[in-house]
Formats: sequence, C-alpha cells, structure tokens
Amino acid sequence: MTRRAAKGFSIEMRSQDDSRGLPADRVADAPSDNWVYRALPRALWPYAQLARWDRPIGWQLLLWPCWWSAALAPQWAAPSAVHTGLPDLWDLILFLIGSIAMRGAGCTYNDLVDQDIDAKIARTRSRPLPSGRVSPARAKGFLVAQALVGLLVLVQFNPFAILLGIGSLAVVAIYPFLKRVTDWPQLGLGFAFSWGALMGWAAFWGTLTVSPLLLYAGAVLWTVGYDTIYAHQDREDDALVGVRSTARLFGRRTKTALVLLYGGAIVLFALAYRVAGSGSAGPSWPAYAGLLLGAVQMSWQIRSLDIDDADDCLKLFKSNALFGWIIFLGLVFSSLWMLSFPRLY
Repeated sequence: MTRRAAKGFSIEMRSQDDSRGLPADRVADAPSDNWVYRALPRALWPYAQLARWDRPIGWQLLLWPCWWSAALAPQWAAPSAVHTGLPDLWDLILFLIGSIAMRGAGCTYNDLVDQDIDAKIARTRSRPLPSGRVSPARAKGFLVAQALVGLLVLVQFNPFAILLGIGSLAVVAIYPFLKRVTDWPQLGLGFAFSWGALMGWAAFWGTLTVSPLLLYAGAVLWTVGYDTIYAHQDREDDALVGVRSTARLFGRRTKTALVLLYGGAIVLFALAYRVAGSGSAGPSWPAYAGLLLGAVQMSWQIRSLDIDDADDCLKLFKSNALFGWIIFLGLVFSSLWMLSFPRLY
C-alpha cells in the first residue's frame, strides 16, 4: 500500500470513528447538546447548522473588531472636539445582530461553494449539504434570507458606513475559493472578518482615519493567527484533498509564525490607540493595560499549542473570544476613566 493510499485509508477510518454514535441530524464538528437542539424544531436544525448557530464562536470573532472600533471611535481627539464618551449602545446592538446574520450567511455561502470538499473530510462530511439534509436550492434561499437581515442592519447606519459595508461583499465572495489557489486563505478570512474594525469607526464618524486602518491591519493579523490554529485540525485531510492553508504552510514553524502574527497585532493595536490620541486625548491607560493583558493571553495560546492535538487547537481557537473581551473592556474602561477625570485630558 502506498503512503498516499495508507493515509486515505486512515482518514476513512477516522471518518467512521467520528460518525460512530452520532445521530443523523447532528454534525461531527459541533456540540451535540447545543441550545439549537433543545429550543428549535427539528426541521430547523439543518439550517441552524448551516448558519453555525450551534457554534457561536464564529459570530463572536466577527463581532469583536466592530465593537473594538465602536469603543475606540469616541476617544478620537478629533480636530473639532475631544470626544471621550462611551460607545453608542444602538451601534453595538446593530453590530451584534449584523454579525450573527452575516456570519451565518457567510457560512452558508461557504458550504455551498465547498460541499464537494466537505464531503471528503471527516470533520465536515456530516454537515447539512454534503450529508443531503438540505438541498442546495433551499440553502441558497436561506442564504438570501440571512443577507436581507444583514442589509436591514446595514441601512441603519450613515451613507458612508453603508457604502463601506457593501464594499466588504467582494472580499467575502472571494474567500471560499482562496484555499484552492493560495497557501494564505487565512489572510482572505482576515480581510473579511476584520472589516468591522472599519465599520465601527465609520458608523460613529461617517469617515475613516489612520487609526481604524491600523486597527483593521492588527485585526487581520490576529485573524490569520487564530484561524491557523483552527486549520491545524484538518491539516492531514487538507493535504489529501488539495486544500491549502497557513497551517500546512507553517507546519512545525507555527509557533514562530504566531509570535510574529500576534505580536504584530498588538503593536498595530497600540499604534491605533496612539494615533487616535494625536498626542492629546485618545485612549487612556486602561486601554493599554487591556492590550498588555491581551498579549499575555496570546502568549498562553502560543505556549500551550500542540498542533497535533485537534481538541487543543479547537480550545485555543475558541479562547480568542476571551481576547476580544479583554481588548473591548480595556477600551470601555478607558472611556470611563476619561469621563471620571476630564481635567486630565
């Protein structure tokens, strides 16, 4: 038996192990006791799985750059006035709804594009489309419904933010095809998932400055980092079916790559804060303390990572929700500090 055939046999056996004892209406790469299965009618389960409602980490990671930007924007030392208020609550709610809707639409679109590939990979072949529990036509209808919710959210913002949001669709449309042509599909995901770093600022000010661009660049590096960790779950299967990724590209050098990616993200975030202040107001010490604590959390991810342990990779990937909270709360406490001691600014 050739090495390639042996690996194929190994993957097939692993697929049988993954599906052993798994109910036909569940998916292998999601919790089987999720709220979806307790609260929704069984007929809706495949659609919830398409939208990944049973895996909230995705929309949380999409949401964080939006909320970071929305929290940073009021602290900009604008030419006309110094704004040190808290993020707009209505904007935060809109970004929450939009992130859930658009992450679901993006996952549905991605599954439509990748259904043939998903059918060949142990972790994904139980998803609704490759398993035949949802037809492509119905999945497309569900995609449109979610996109309409996202559009309804988008039109609540100012005209500049609306146009900026529409611009993100080109990046989203291209992303699923990148894994076929480049070792850097995670970079495409970073461009798409980090777009909120621009949107939060645009929703508040109706324009962009250098600060949100730096925040966006940092978020892109952060996304490439955490999705590289995630992609290590499928590294061997991806090699057999021809799917490319930074996990395969970096291989045993992944920890070194993460030091550069995560370290670069922290530096760019710090620069975004500094530029927002322009030497006067801008984020105060709690924001920088949050960055320091976030850097510690990232260091823990790198030290703990075992790229050959799929469960460990998934755990560390999910821990980036905590990183998002750390950065956001640092910015919120920065605003509270500035409001409490305005004479210092």
